[in-house]
Amino acid sequence: MNQPLSHHLLTMAYQNAWANHRLAKAWSQLSADELIAPRVSFFPTIHATLNHILTCDWLYVDALERELRGDDPHPDHQVFFKDDDPCLLAAELVHEQAHVDRRLIAYCEQMRDADLGKIVTIARDTPQHDSRLRLLSHLFEHQIHHRGQVHAMLSGTAIEPPQLDEFFCAGEAHLRAHDFAELGWTEALIWGA
Repeated sequence: MNQPLSHHLLTMAYQNAWANHRLAKAWSQLSADELIAPRVSFFPTIHATLNHILTCDWLYVDALERELRGDDPHPDHQVFFKDDDPCLLAAELVHEQAHVDRRLIAYCEQMRDADLGKIVTIARDTPQHDSRLRLLSHLFEHQIHHRGQVHAMLSGTAIEPPQLDEFFCAGEAHLRAHDFAELGWTEALIWGA
């Protein structure tokens, strides 16, 4: 089946939400002390890494939504980073990540290939201007990169890191069926009839 690139980006948004959901089921079993325990990675703790993923998602999804609405870029992009760890409690972090994941899915649902070249601006000190396609590609790569770090850090705990690569292959639908049921999704919702 030949599907447009915009549909692939939508499946990436779903994959992102699914991976965050599956990973959260693992890391949320850790105690508060284990979440903030020093570990070897780019950020020093699982908690700090998860908060970084969240704050960057807030920045990029806000920029994408503003461009879609025809609004000016956020006047202060640093507002998303005013607190390094905006979510102190695990439950709050799970909730906020799931919320921004749903916003990203909603954004990608409305996209069409003809719109992928539209320019999104982030008002950094030197303004960043990227096409929707490039910004979304960067965002997905950023999420995968840091989720991988959380996955690796989980290896140093008693919690087994979950598989995060069972999303795209048709023959692995049974491996994600339980998560899809928890999320209220179906294979047809994501892949079409």
